[in-house]
Amino acid sequence: MTGDKKKRVVVAMSGGVDSSVALALLKEQGFDCVGVTMQLWDYSAKDDACGATTGSCCSPDDVNDARAVADKLGVPFYVVNVEEAFSKEVVDYFVNGYLNGQTPNPCVKCNQILKFETLLKKALCLEADFLATGHYARIANSASGYSLLKGVDQDKDQSYFLFTMTQEQLSRTLFPLGGLTKKEARAYAGRLGLKTSEKKESQEICFASDAGYAAFLSNRITAEEGDIVTLENKTLGRHKGLFNYTVGQRKGLNLSGGPFYVLGIDTAKNRLIIGREGDQYSNGLVASELNWINNAAKNTALSGVLENVTVKIRYRHAGVKACVKMTNGNSAEVRFTAKEKAVAPGQAVVFYNNDEVLGGGWIDHAL
Repeated sequence: MTGDKKKRVVVAMSGGVDSSVALALLKEQGFDCVGVTMQLWDYSAKDDACGATTGSCCSPDDVNDARAVADKLGVPFYVVNVEEAFSKEVVDYFVNGYLNGQTPNPCVKCNQILKFETLLKKALCLEADFLATGHYARIANSASGYSLLKGVDQDKDQSYFLFTMTQEQLSRTLFPLGGLTKKEARAYAGRLGLKTSEKKESQEICFASDAGYAAFLSNRITAEEGDIVTLENKTLGRHKGLFNYTVGQRKGLNLSGGPFYVLGIDTAKNRLIIGREGDQYSNGLVASELNWINNAAKNTALSGVLENVTVKIRYRHAGVKACVKMTNGNSAEVRFTAKEKAVAPGQAVVFYNNDEVLGGGWIDHAL
């Protein structure tokens, strides 16, 4: 990477091992690095519903860990306050999603708006050439443009959360961990003696803290009980507030004669719709607010049908073969080759061709 040695990179640091290793790798490669942590949430004020003062990402302890790593590596470090944008674009989106009977994905929104819009703009204001993150994903460049690829560690691949990226953003982004496994990243951090080398991995929604998302929502949404009904409109019980349930959920229904699964959330009538395991399966879905990274795939979906793609309807979904056809505006019909269960409105659907992310969108409803 001789030609890039003088190029400046702003590295987004969450305080975990992945972003720490991203910084170390880029410094080792000769980049002029600047570490930046986004202050997303006011952890000084306890959320009474959650009963905890820290979340699982970018808490005060995480900021201190990120600063310690930057200091050890001799890299300038800054904290950028983006609480207002985070509250509006991520937290409000999350709450409103549940109010509308959806299952929102705040991690995608955070990446889309906070990292690759807000933070990237700040990086360019610092005269940086690139923004780097600790995502397990890869970027390739060819005559036809930039491609977003899965990380080589299939267990850690995070390309699903990045489907909203644009060609311009990809041209300004580095993913140093894309070619590593998590084990290799930890080993690298250990060899350098980084404070975060053995740090526990963040798993939960960062702003919901230890008590979980339902406790967080209960402090923002009034829980109204309502009927739990079958597809045949038979009432079997009462729910405790629709925000406590998601499509595909089995536990917590407290009904005799089960198992039952959540099939749908009817906010207009304040009803939870349930059924048996076999009732969960759908032939496809309708998605909106599509973003295409691969323009050739977009053109095929516009002019005809994009066939034999693999679609993921949630992060840990194994994927299913499907065909995609653009419909009115920026929406598409996605038809599975085999029925899939628990298609949840509000979640992201991401289209793949082998390791390449072609694009994706937000699930409106199942077909």
